[in-house]
Amino acid sequence: MKALVYQGAKNVAVVDVPDARIERPTDALVKITSTNICGSDLHMYEGRTTMETGRILGHENLGEVIGTGDGVDRVKVGDRVCLPFNIGCGFCANCERGLTGFCLSVDSDTPGGAYGFAAMGTYAGGQAEYLRVPWADFNCLVLPEDAAEKENDYVMLADVFPTGYHATELSDVSPGESVVIYGGGPVGLMAAYSARLRGAAQVLLVDRHPDRLRLAEEAGALPVDDSEGDHVDRIVDLTDGGADKGCECVGYQAHDPQGDEKPEGTMNDLVASVKATGAIGVVGVFLPQDEGAPTALTREGKLPFDFGQFWFKGQRIGTGQANVKAYNRRLGQLIQQGRAKPSFIVSHELPLDAAADAYRHFDDRDDGWTKVVLKP
Repeated sequence: MKALVYQGAKNVAVVDVPDARIERPTDALVKITSTNICGSDLHMYEGRTTMETGRILGHENLGEVIGTGDGVDRVKVGDRVCLPFNIGCGFCANCERGLTGFCLSVDSDTPGGAYGFAAMGTYAGGQAEYLRVPWADFNCLVLPEDAAEKENDYVMLADVFPTGYHATELSDVSPGESVVIYGGGPVGLMAAYSARLRGAAQVLLVDRHPDRLRLAEEAGALPVDDSEGDHVDRIVDLTDGGADKGCECVGYQAHDPQGDEKPEGTMNDLVASVKATGAIGVVGVFLPQDEGAPTALTREGKLPFDFGQFWFKGQRIGTGQANVKAYNRRLGQLIQQGRAKPSFIVSHELPLDAAADAYRHFDDRDDGWTKVVLKP
């Protein structure tokens, strides 16, 4: 089968690899029809993780079931399914609590597994023609009859829509509140969209890329360009003393407006722009080690964090990857009923053969490359 393979920093290629196959009775085999390029893929693409060469990338996947193991009961051949990026067994202590992003049964040295992701098991990714799905009855979200018609909406349930929603859940966004979101990539845009779905009265989104700021308006947010001056002061003024809640949707490769990498930048800006007693949700990826970080401290995964100001303001922080299964069914119902259309962020639909070039454009932040859906 054809698949996109990581070959080293900024070097990916679509090559022939052995076909995905059913390996255990609880597996399903899915023919991939949509698979997204994620901002988290770029961390690996840039060589900023422990991703091994030869691995297939891709953790935002949707397709048609074409085979099941003898132990699969609920999922049937012919079902169209969306797959949470985090793989869960459904029966470990964490999965039983709904914390499927931290499954204890996965093939990983740390809690949690994912398709085609560094340090989260050896599972192949879905930027390929076919994908093996472990614990298929648990992991497959079977889609309704409009799945083909709304495929670009439903594929967002694999990661970015639930992750954006998770940011608002971690920060406990409530009706009538003001929310500031740092980062206008797909996850940040979905956080803004989710904040409006949760009834936020005022949503501000901070970025500096014009195409992302335009989409922020489409998501119902007020765009704040941090390259135009002191964005923190502007946010404090616009929210009458600071936003009620904040969301971090950038992660450890945050840059300042001058283009210099500053991993702690968004975190400290959130402390400054969220009011006293406010909450902050952090879904941007932060790593325990990062050899490409700009300082000795940040290379160890540590940040020069404004903890004194954070403590003095009585703020609280929730962190971690989204437990997608906690949200994907309900968010999918919003799509089915016409209440949500997350595909508004999609800028490009491309064949799998165009994936390597798409990675380059997306990584370069070329204007208009906001979200790529690959169609194997």
